[in-house]
Amino acid sequence: MKFLRVLAVLSAGCLGFVLFSEAQQGPNNSGSETVARPRKGGSAAPEPDQQKIPSKFSKKEATPEGTPVFTTNATTVTVEASVLDNKGHFIPKIPQGNFRILEDNVPQQIKTFSVGEAPMTIAMLIEFSNRYQQFYSETWFQTLAAAYGFVQTLKPEDYVAIIAYDLKPEILSDFSTDRQQTYDALQRLRFAGFSESNLFDAVVDTAQRMQDIEGRKAILLISSGVDTFSKLTYDKARRAIQEAGVPIYAFGLMQSVRDIAESMGLLGPLGEINFLQADVQLKTFASESGGMAFFPHFYGEFAGIFQTISQALRSQYVMTYTPSNQAHDGKFRRIKVELVDPETNQPLKVVDEKKKPIKYSIIAKQGYTAPRPVE
Repeated sequence: MKFLRVLAVLSAGCLGFVLFSEAQQGPNNSGSETVARPRKGGSAAPEPDQQKIPSKFSKKEATPEGTPVFTTNATTVTVEASVLDNKGHFIPKIPQGNFRILEDNVPQQIKTFSVGEAPMTIAMLIEFSNRYQQFYSETWFQTLAAAYGFVQTLKPEDYVAIIAYDLKPEILSDFSTDRQQTYDALQRLRFAGFSESNLFDAVVDTAQRMQDIEGRKAILLISSGVDTFSKLTYDKARRAIQEAGVPIYAFGLMQSVRDIAESMGLLGPLGEINFLQADVQLKTFASESGGMAFFPHFYGEFAGIFQTISQALRSQYVMTYTPSNQAHDGKFRRIKVELVDPETNQPLKVVDEKKKPIKYSIIAKQGYTAPRPVE
């Protein structure tokens, strides 16, 4: 625990502060509400004519009477892919014929293909525990800078929900386009309640609640990547995230604090291993869900990260296919999206206006779980 105490000291005093103006709805220093203890009365009720989508945060209930239910023996898979250059910009106008989808290394026939820009539905899942985010510490400021900074990049038609987690996740505001609700929720991130940081449980709970939402959806995970006391194991969390199919964009906290502690020899072997494992967990959750992971060392990197996330989510190539393997065995099927030259069957070379090669990456989910037989 020695390295954790050292990090807390470093967090509180070593690095500079980020100041928020009142116009930005920065942290309010008055009051004593915590994530663990919601303030009485909650935030103001929404206006009657406010646009809002039905909440997906209620536990699963029985199908309402009169709801149409469709059954089919065929499975159709939807794959949303973003092709980004090395600066995180979306590469447009790639024809359908250049895309190839492999399922368990078997090429699949693409049935439908479209591209466009659409509003986003984002759940901001924010680690806020007394383990690292003590009031006025560096990590506290970094957490708020990331949360407020991302909200300011949203468009009016984007839906956003705020969830904070420590011992367990708590929904601070449901999906809405009302930014005042969002800022009211962020105002509650002042005094952390518990020292536990149950990452696995929080991510899985959020992903499962979002899995039935249609359209462009994702989880923005602002976290150290450390898990302390989750009921779910790492392997079970990975499987649940894969099955939910909600892209996770991970924003790793504490990189600069860790750099200072490591340079001073204060982390020790155990501390370094713990944080390296935390980074791997964030990378794995992001890559296996079709998202991306970022580990900024400076505040100046935040804007570029948010732009990349927006580019990846708003502009996508949407493809569907009927798998050649129609077995309903409940097994995980791996998906790989490639860009190829149909004439040579070789990887597609993308060039800019000056005919210079462009390095690109394809962001897409890595698989899905086949349905199980219905008894």
